[in-house]
Amino acid sequence: MTSNYRILRFRDEHGAARAGVLQGARVLALRDLAGFEDADAADPLADWPAFDRRLRAALAASDSAKLPSQPLAGTTLLAPLARFGALYCAGVNYRDHVQEMARIQNRTPEPDPKVSGFAPWHFIKPARSCVADPGASVERPAGCERLDWEAELAVLIGTEARRVAPEDALAHVAGYMVANDLSARDLSRRPQVGAESAFRFDWLAHKGFEGSCPLGPWLTPAHAVADPQRLAIRLWVNDALKQDSSTAEMIYSAAEQIAHLSQLRTLYPGDVVLTGTPSGVGSAHQQFLQPGDEVIVEIESLGRLRTLIS
Repeated sequence: MTSNYRILRFRDEHGAARAGVLQGARVLALRDLAGFEDADAADPLADWPAFDRRLRAALAASDSAKLPSQPLAGTTLLAPLARFGALYCAGVNYRDHVQEMARIQNRTPEPDPKVSGFAPWHFIKPARSCVADPGASVERPAGCERLDWEAELAVLIGTEARRVAPEDALAHVAGYMVANDLSARDLSRRPQVGAESAFRFDWLAHKGFEGSCPLGPWLTPAHAVADPQRLAIRLWVNDALKQDSSTAEMIYSAAEQIAHLSQLRTLYPGDVVLTGTPSGVGSAHQQFLQPGDEVIVEIESLGRLRTLIS
């Protein structure tokens, strides 16, 4: 039973932010477990393996039915960590997405970059301003009329990783989350700059606006996920299914992405790798998010992430 726990943050009955554990449909405050205090939740990734062992032991030794708790339904959730590190976001990493875009644009699909010997590529979002809580309302950026959705598997680094091999990469993972890489498509290029100019692209406006990375709804520990490359991933907009795929469609696996990034720089506990999105994004069909829309991303065994657009 203890391997099924999820780590989350929530607001208690007084509105205070608390670290907690989800067991079934009940939320337990971490500080109510034997040997834990709120201070332990300030940075669980300071020594993730030890924190995980302590938490599993505390849950195994506790009669959780007798601990104070509140139902998950009606609980206001916050992003699983109070502070994240770097957010590394993969670009064009699902085979079905590549094929869909080629079909829409009436062109021949590009050769598989992995087969061609190319490395994965990523961009970075500023975590402090971009991460949005589960259930939060995200405002469309000023001037944006083409706000798009992207369901993604998020991988949380738990231990420092530098120059690791793909076969060792997942040993550095604390757990997995659901993410939505919101994208302001019409802000990606500056209209006052010529198409031939290298200064035309604006990645910050496109991907780094306030609230552009809803993340959660909780952290599922790595030991509770048998294979991150065999998870169903879906997204709905106002109950209409838009994305329906599997992480098996990734060109570069989560492990390969971690290994690649670790060759370039040290990955630290709290860093997050967003691993790409499958087919079904709005831009493929010229459908975009409007104020009042509700977006739900679901990844098998990891939960549902809800976001409102304002």
